[in-house]
Amino acid sequence: MKNKVEEFRKEMGLNQEEFAKKIKVSRQTVSSIETGKYNPSLELAFLIADFFNKTIEDIFIYERGKSNEKK
Repeated sequence: MKNKVEEFRKEMGLNQEEFAKKIKVSRQTVSSIETGKYNPSLELAFLIADFFNKTIEDIFIYERGKSNEKK
């Protein structure tokens, strides 16, 4: 899943550490979300969306893989 967390975070002038403190996660978690190595829980995804005043769909882009495509 791709996301725009880094884009929105930078637009607000926050570094990863500052953003992490505001959403109460570690800087490593923010880094892993931004690089796509970790998909946040639904609760954390809503928290991030609320923080940026966006919808989840504005931030997280689900790309359906071939194994998920209908035949």
